[in-house]
Amino acid sequence: MIEKNNNPIAFLDSGVGGISVLNEAIKMMPKENYIYFGDSKNAPYGTKKTTEVRSLTEKNVEFLLEQGAKAVVIACNTATSAAAEYLRNKYKNIPIIGVEPALKPAVLNNEGRKILVMATPMTLAEKKFKNLMSKYEEFAQIIPVPCGGLMEFVEEGILRGEELEQYLDSRLTKKLRENATAVVLGCTHYPFIKESIIKVIGHNVQIYDGGEGTAKQLQRRLVRDKLQRESTEPGKVVVMNSLGRESIIKLSEALLIKV
Repeated sequence: MIEKNNNPIAFLDSGVGGISVLNEAIKMMPKENYIYFGDSKNAPYGTKKTTEVRSLTEKNVEFLLEQGAKAVVIACNTATSAAAEYLRNKYKNIPIIGVEPALKPAVLNNEGRKILVMATPMTLAEKKFKNLMSKYEEFAQIIPVPCGGLMEFVEEGILRGEELEQYLDSRLTKKLRENATAVVLGCTHYPFIKESIIKVIGHNVQIYDGGEGTAKQLQRRLVRDKLQRESTEPGKVVVMNSLGRESIIKLSEALLIKV
């Protein structure tokens, strides 16, 4: 059992976005070993059909289990919606953690107010999000904002600047921004452009993302299943990407938290 405890926790995403979730896990559990797999070759997932995203996610999880992963975090909202439930049924003995938009804390802190939910078109169209929204829509004015094309900025390492702000301005229209008190980031790429989002909105707004909640859920599962790594040494992080380009590995490593 101890040997298995030294095995890595795998994080996967359609690209570099899931690193925002991995960073939260590293802060909470610095002694764990991690593998990060970005499927940038097949990005974006958010505009693909559900069946295709499920198939890609299943293939990537199989690959990560072959690398000895003791737990898997699907650090992608679109892939979680499309595949998490299916994969939990397939791999009953492996903790599989998904992500979801942090709508609950946003609503609890902004009752009766206007909340924008930025996410990929597929995440917003999926039953999983619709169920989440119907749970809270009586307590706040929740407005989904489809952002097809936004994750590509992060994939290219564009985290600020005029081109990004123009794109955000076209999605977060003046009417939408007006009186909004909170923005929920429903894609793991978006925390990396949080400052640009705040700048475009132009007034004080609370930003919510699900990274910390996902890391806490992962920690709870590791404790429950007695899978924690017992070590005095900090863990290692191995970064992989289906694109196979050095530039995407460098970007991934630049986005990683330094502990």
